Amino acid sequence: MTVTIFVPDDSGALAVGAEAVCDAIRRESATRGADVRLVRNGSRGLYWLEPMVEVEIDGRRFAYGPVTPADVAGLFDAGFPDAGSHPLSLGPTEDIPFLERQTRLTFARCGVIDPLSVADYERHGGLAGLRAAAAMNASEIVETVTASGLRGRGGAGFPTGIKWKTVLEAKGARKVIVCNADEGDSGTFADRMIMEGDPLVLIEGMAIAALATGADQGFIYIRSEYPHAIAKIRRALVAARQSRMIGPSILESGHGFDIEVRVGAGAYVCGEETSLLNSLEGKRGVVRAKPPLPAHHGFLGRPTVVNNVISLASVPVILAKGADHYRDFGMGRSRGTIPIQLAGNVRRGGLFEAAFGMTLGEIVDDIGGGTASGRPVKAVQVGGPLGAYFPRSLFDTPFDYEAFAARDGLIGHAGIVVFDDTADMLAQARFAFEFCAIESCGKCTPCRIGAVRGAETMDKIRRGEDVEANTALVADLCNTMKFGSLCALGGFTPYPVMSALRHFPNDIGRKPAAEAAE
Repeated sequence: MTVTIFVPDDSGALAVGAEAVCDAIRRESATRGADVRLVRNGSRGLYWLEPMVEVEIDGRRFAYGPVTPADVAGLFDAGFPDAGSHPLSLGPTEDIPFLERQTRLTFARCGVIDPLSVADYERHGGLAGLRAAAAMNASEIVETVTASGLRGRGGAGFPTGIKWKTVLEAKGARKVIVCNADEGDSGTFADRMIMEGDPLVLIEGMAIAALATGADQGFIYIRSEYPHAIAKIRRALVAARQSRMIGPSILESGHGFDIEVRVGAGAYVCGEETSLLNSLEGKRGVVRAKPPLPAHHGFLGRPTVVNNVISLASVPVILAKGADHYRDFGMGRSRGTIPIQLAGNVRRGGLFEAAFGMTLGEIVDDIGGGTASGRPVKAVQVGGPLGAYFPRSLFDTPFDYEAFAARDGLIGHAGIVVFDDTADMLAQARFAFEFCAIESCGKCTPCRIGAVRGAETMDKIRRGEDVEANTALVADLCNTMKFGSLCALGGFTPYPVMSALRHFPNDIGRKPAAEAAE
């Protein structure tokens, strides 16, 4: 009897030896004459257990990990192909607490299927959303997405349906769908996981967006640092054309739409939609002034939808199960689920998809298990290098766009980087300025000059030069950058800086407010 064994070829798993483990399984099964079928799936997102190998028995998956090549012979000795017991046994995959507690909508197939098999994709619910969309008119699709409450998962949280409606109603002979896969925030890997573990769901989401807006051309803009994702997406596009997901007529609907991969050079500012569009057109990645909005005047002057990977990958389940199903998850104006990415000094780093509303403390302490070092958590940065640093006193904050904004924070792309009590928050604040200075496109003065002057002023504070006056100068500079910058790079740099100054005064060389008042 053929036994199916799953070994991820996700970048995260490959980085810790998954390819060598796969080779060892091939050799061992050949030596023992075992009838093994190897499937290279995506990662389930439990990165502290990678390489995590699974074996399927009667339709049920059993996991082992983290596996090294040296473990493979012992796994076979223990009856690995029959889910035998072994020190690396994790039991039924779906029963692992980290997975069992999740609400996987967008990532329902990630780590489960062969990423390049359309048949496997369909067996697990794929194409249901696109088929539903093909039977609707454009306005009905837009209304469904709007009613679901889906907001942009790239950081800004702008309602996806409103953006689509604007493009649908815009005048233009040709319209464009652009997927922003320029994932560059620290501690984020959700986009990459989808592109490597379930690329067809992204393609399906883009095809639905094309039906909704009348677009006939699509681009996936991926940063060059993602070679495995680039290769996987390109192969998935071939499979999608063969199955008529895209091409001259989407599922015989009569609407033609095709997608091209474009590779960016890795500039952080190209994650901003107008800078990305300039790069896509072969120009320097510089921010454009708004208006006009890309929805009216985007790629080559055409009405353009620019959505993040997770935004587009969340659309198929909305069309397949209905707006109400998706909207039932979450809280307030934050509807549906969010793929939270845990990284940094954390015991259980990985991707955890859940409905909006869990508190930051639950995510870091309960789901993440606290720090990997075993030391107390000092701070977490949520939302990438431009996100605020939250101390433990703010761990009661619900994971919700408005709740974070009320505390001068950002959810951004939902990356959470954990720091223990050895972190130097003055150094972290300075790094925000340095990062902005390096990555600035140079178009606006607050960002171009402000970041450089900010780093210089932080150095003065480090040397103990007139700390109170220089701290006040930094606050004034941050105010100028926040309200005077053309885009979020300069506009959001104040978040990490000011949160470090506000919540960690001892690291800055100032007395806490309570002591200063005595």
